[in-house]
Amino acid sequence: MNMENTRKKWQHSLRCGLIKGWSGYLWMLKIIVPISLGTSLLTWSGWLNRLDFILEPAMGVIGLPPMAALPLFVGLLTGTYGAIAAMAPLPLTVDQMTLLAIFLLISHSLLQEGVVQDQSGLSFWKATLIRLTASTLTVMAVSPFVQPATASAAAEYTMIADHTPLLEMLQSWGLGTLVLAAKILVIIIPLMIFLEIIKNGRLTKGIVGLLGPVLKTLGLGRQTGFLWLTAAIFGLTYGAAVIVEEVKEGKIDRDQLTRLQLSIGINHAMIEDTLVFMSLGLGLWWMCLPRVAAAIITVQAFLLFRRLAALPGCTTLKQSPK
Repeated sequence: MNMENTRKKWQHSLRCGLIKGWSGYLWMLKIIVPISLGTSLLTWSGWLNRLDFILEPAMGVIGLPPMAALPLFVGLLTGTYGAIAAMAPLPLTVDQMTLLAIFLLISHSLLQEGVVQDQSGLSFWKATLIRLTASTLTVMAVSPFVQPATASAAAEYTMIADHTPLLEMLQSWGLGTLVLAAKILVIIIPLMIFLEIIKNGRLTKGIVGLLGPVLKTLGLGRQTGFLWLTAAIFGLTYGAAVIVEEVKEGKIDRDQLTRLQLSIGINHAMIEDTLVFMSLGLGLWWMCLPRVAAAIITVQAFLLFRRLAALPGCTTLKQSPK
């Protein structure tokens, strides 16, 4: 009987994973194809070059050329898939794409995910500001190590914009989009099946038991371990849905909730988002380690600030009339 139940669970996970994976893939294509085409046309026309004088100072702060502003803004508003669609046609170096990916892995879908965090315990504006700050500081810290070749990429960008015939550009775009779509398909279907197996097999609680030292490093307690792992694997939206239920049942206090939200706001969907950016040829460790470090530093900074605020002098100052 147990064998039969196990077999049915596996079949259910496989079926649900295939359905969700294919549905999600079609949804991604609806984002990727038009954004990618629009980016290619803007690149070919040279319109982005005309904005260099506005974008160069701001993008230079994080070591990126002005043309990187387009996928950056797209990712901030629509998410990682839209950002990848906008990145793929641009003549960005691997190092530049790495910095852009690190920024967007922390800060993407800010409107949607900001509302999600607002509904599950952290205000929209605070969540958004913290994520943008963490993105900027993390990329600034990583930039010296990857040494992006901003000038050479910008020169290549100008040359392509000025000299490539439209038909040739469209052919190149079509081939590149097909290759990218094929890579994402190969990633997303097995990934969704794997996630369904974890979810239906109730494996997350068992994994949490092994993560005590990791949670301590992250500044989190075992009380929030399951919720952190849920968001880390399945993403912020799904994780927040579980968090809301836990808060309703009074299973998590305010301090733990704030630390959890700070951590998962910066670092979530570690499998899906990482693999999708790797379809562009980016390194695994650069996709993971900087945002994990950013999450740890943010939570530890919060704990330090809370301890300082609790010192007798601070308490007296708070209570003293102006």
